[in-house]
Amino acid sequence: MYILHYYPGNANAAPHMLLEELGIEYELALVDREIDAQKSSEYMKINPMGRIPTLVDGDCSIFEAAAIVLHLVDRHPEAGFAPAVGTSDRAQFYQWLTFLTNSLQEELMVWQYPDRLAGNNKAAEKAIAAGAEKRASNFLDVIENHLESNGPYFLGDRIGAADLYLTMLARWARPMVKPPRSRPNISRLLDLTTTRPAVKRAYEGEGITDGIA
Repeated sequence: MYILHYYPGNANAAPHMLLEELGIEYELALVDREIDAQKSSEYMKINPMGRIPTLVDGDCSIFEAAAIVLHLVDRHPEAGFAPAVGTSDRAQFYQWLTFLTNSLQEELMVWQYPDRLAGNNKAAEKAIAAGAEKRASNFLDVIENHLESNGPYFLGDRIGAADLYLTMLARWARPMVKPPRSRPNISRLLDLTTTRPAVKRAYEGEGITDGIA
């Protein structure tokens, strides 16, 4: 059985949604950030980075949300949340998932936690946050333009794991000056994903009550 180590609203949301969509048996294990449980010696045995999430699959422990997503789609190819390996569509899937985690997610993290780079310099903190938000907004524009001619999902008419990943990041980005839903094609994608029963169950299971995206 899979065990997903999580904290409400963290990067576990994407793999959690995918687990629900796959309809497979799994357990949730809370890693309480309020007491820095992610830095405990017990947790760091399965995730030496001390970050959330981690998926335990038998003797295998996997950290990094995108890696967990890739593992799950490979373990359950019959569900169709990623194209077949070796196809051009699969290459596009890799491209967009990597773009989401390496580009958009990274900038959203800097935007949300500028103090991690600025230290005690409040002026630097403000400048870092502003720059990260601008870059994140540019990345959202790239997605919006892609969906204009290729949507409603990243790979056309069929939902995939990358769409769930964007749904997670869109929730984080809601406070932006130009939030994801200000873009009509992204908003259309989010309308499709957030009404799915599996997506609702995932967020309800984490106790998220302030909306999805």
